[in-house]
Amino acid sequence: MLHIKNLDEGLELFKALGSEVRIEIINILIKESGMNMNELASRLKITNGALTSHIRKLEECGLVKVSGEASGHGNQKVCTVNMDKILIDIQDAPKNENVYVSDIKVGLFNDFEVYPTCGLASNQKLIGEVDDTRYFAHPERYEADILWFTRGYVEYGIPNFVPFNQKIDEICISAELSSEAPGVNNVWPSDIHFYLNETLLGTWTSPGDFGDVKGIFTPDWWFPNWNQYGMLKMLVINHKGTFIDGLKISDITIDQFEFNSKSAIKFKLAVPENAEHVGGLTIFGRGFGNYNQDINVKIAYSPVE
Repeated sequence: MLHIKNLDEGLELFKALGSEVRIEIINILIKESGMNMNELASRLKITNGALTSHIRKLEECGLVKVSGEASGHGNQKVCTVNMDKILIDIQDAPKNENVYVSDIKVGLFNDFEVYPTCGLASNQKLIGEVDDTRYFAHPERYEADILWFTRGYVEYGIPNFVPFNQKIDEICISAELSSEAPGVNNVWPSDIHFYLNETLLGTWTSPGDFGDVKGIFTPDWWFPNWNQYGMLKMLVINHKGTFIDGLKISDITIDQFEFNSKSAIKFKLAVPENAEHVGGLTIFGRGFGNYNQDINVKIAYSPVE
């Protein structure tokens, strides 16, 4: 997979793709699982020289790989597509001097109570046995990059390293989330509750446990009938209230907590047994899903008046 982190970085790629002929070349190579240059020129009805120019542009930006056939040379070289996905970040993250940023691995929870179906895995392997809640207390849980459970909760300690004599004005938490169904089910609603220091901030209903296609970053060894990707959700609490993806979900404000540089901050994600939709929770971290991030936290602060 090719990950382009800004538009300037992707300029050569965009130029390479700005040609109907080169798009056709990629489509043919995908369909045929590769082709030598003589055959490809014949298929396209262009000269070998023209094809060489197109292939060079595709090769320079990493889209196509060229290798020699054992029994051939020159234009017997074989062309293949070098990647299956392209991820482009359109906008750089805004910078703010008065923001503390941290990432929390999915397995770094401080407290939990979960019920099967459940499990944890790093991007290399399963951690323990699935549906055995004891492994949520195993030391290897700290390496987890994905976890899931049908109901219950996990609670994280949010690092608080804002400077002394500062008050916290806003906390922004983003994570890739989905429901947890037996196997996968894109229509499997689950009411996910968010708590800060045991205060319910609000809920978001996940529409399903997505498995229709493989997650962009989900490792190849992962089971095809298991959770593949989630939805990136952004929870914000500030002086105006609590918001999910910009939509207000409650009137709980940051002022009610009186957070400062000395405050302990605990964040809980839960699916209570009395929720209307008890559809479980999956949290995707780096190396899984579509966003390749852990639980990201941004804390905005200002001087105490």
